Amino acid sequence: MKRRRFLVAAVFAATFSAFAGIAPAQAQSIDVQAILHDPDAPEAGNPDGDVTIVAFLDYNCPYCKKTAPDLERIVEEDGNIRLVYKDWPVLSEASVYGAQLAIGAKYQDKYEDVHHALMSVPGHKVSEDEMLFAVRETSVDMQQLQDDLTNHHKEIVALLGRTMEQGDALGLVSTPTYLIGPMMTTTLDYDGFKEAVAEARRRHAAGERVE
Repeated sequence: MKRRRFLVAAVFAATFSAFAGIAPAQAQSIDVQAILHDPDAPEAGNPDGDVTIVAFLDYNCPYCKKTAPDLERIVEEDGNIRLVYKDWPVLSEASVYGAQLAIGAKYQDKYEDVHHALMSVPGHKVSEDEMLFAVRETSVDMQQLQDDLTNHHKEIVALLGRTMEQGDALGLVSTPTYLIGPMMTTTLDYDGFKEAVAEARRRHAAGERVE
C-alpha cells in the first residue's frame, strides 16, 4: 500500500465512534479500553498525559523507523503525551522475533532500550540474528531476557495475539499506524505529529471525549 501523510478524522466505538472504512458491526466489536489501557502493553511519556498516542509498529517497517525519532521527540518535548506501544509484527517472522525480544525486555524495564535499538537497524529485511545483535549492544541483561522470554512466553504470545486482534478490528492495513486522540494517522514527521496532537486537544476542548 502506498504510504502517504494523511489524517482521518475518524472516531471509534463509544470513545471514538468508528474509523473510516470499518463497518458499523465491526466498529461495535472494538474494545476501546483494551486498546488504550492494556496493562501489559509497554508505555512511555507521561502516564497522566492529556493526549494518548497508540503506535502500531513493526521492526521491519522502514516507515516506522523513519518516523520513530520524530515520535520520540514530540513525546519528550511536549511532556503531556502518553505513548502506548503496540508491537504489531505483520511483515515477517523476524518481526515477530523482534517484538518478542522487545516485550521480553519489559520485565527488566528495558523495553524502550530494545525498541529504540531495533528501530535503529536499517532496512526492511532485518534478520533475527541482526535483531539479536542489536539487542546485545544495549544495556539489557541477556540472561535475564532469555529467562523472561521463557518464563513469560504465554503472556508475551497473548499480548501479541491481542494486538493482532485489535489491528484486525480497526481494519489496519499498514505500519506504522497511530491513533492520536480521536484520529487515525499513518506516517508523520515531527510537524505532522505536532499538528495531530494540537487537533486532538482542540477536539477535547470542544467537548469530544479523548482518552
